[in-house]
Amino acid sequence: MTEAWRPDDEDERFRRGARGSVKVRVPAKINLRLAVGPLRPDGYHELSTVYHAVALYDELTARRADTLTLTMDGEGTGELALDETNLVIRAVRALAAYARVPAQARLHLRKQIPLAGGLAGGSADAAAALVACDELWGIGLSRDELATLAASIGSDVPFLLHGGTALGTGRGEAVSPVLARPATWHWVLAMADGGLATPAVYAELDRLRAAGAAPDPVGPPDDLLAALRQRDPQVLAGALGNDLQPAALSLRPALAQVLDTGVAAGALAGLVSGSGPTCAFLARDTAQAETVADALHDAAVCRDVHLTHGAVPGARLI
Repeated sequence: MTEAWRPDDEDERFRRGARGSVKVRVPAKINLRLAVGPLRPDGYHELSTVYHAVALYDELTARRADTLTLTMDGEGTGELALDETNLVIRAVRALAAYARVPAQARLHLRKQIPLAGGLAGGSADAAAALVACDELWGIGLSRDELATLAASIGSDVPFLLHGGTALGTGRGEAVSPVLARPATWHWVLAMADGGLATPAVYAELDRLRAAGAAPDPVGPPDDLLAALRQRDPQVLAGALGNDLQPAALSLRPALAQVLDTGVAAGALAGLVSGSGPTCAFLARDTAQAETVADALHDAAVCRDVHLTHGAVPGARLI
């Protein structure tokens, strides 16, 4: 990361930050593979994951102001705290401290990504805030510089800056793009009523492992990376995996019916996304995805259903 701004940068920063309003769109993520290692001394688990950004978006608008405020509409309105605990506010304050500028912006969040759904909605919004305020304030950091700052905010935030499909290691914050020919993968997302707290899901996995009640870890993602290069949905379906799925099913047994319904309707594979409770189903094409979505809707096993695709870019100005 570059050194913080110096006083003689003020004029250039003012010229670059002349815009009065900025809007950023940011996608959700699913984990195509999530291998969870043992608990580390710092309280995190060692992870090896393949992130995949999908076309379900939140939008953040940032405007010039004399204070820092956050409002919202859409998913989670009235449930999501908009104070200093919100990742958006934390991201803005971290950027302001780094760049030595006042943390002043009027922010409005329009959410489609559900809260605590295993889709990294909070991390996505933090990534959007970094991109928006970097532009609003005329700071001009590169994506790699923003990603270094993002890693201090949340494990998934660096990936949501970049998007696409990427390998995440460490606690998920060390991100490397997956080199594969471009392909479009079709997904159906089944949204649950209520969320699952990520720490609770990890704790349940630790409990299940200690009791010998969790299956062996899914292992490194070599076969999944090879499947992505083949661009064959059937091959990719056989390589998907999530170590957190048994824990999510233990805490929310009804998810088993969701998974069974989607697969019975023709999905090539179904898995819990991240820490859940959203379930993601891989389809061969748009027509198959529509069939799966209709079956999930008709069975009334989930709150809402979204057809989507990936991979898509991360947080971007619109």
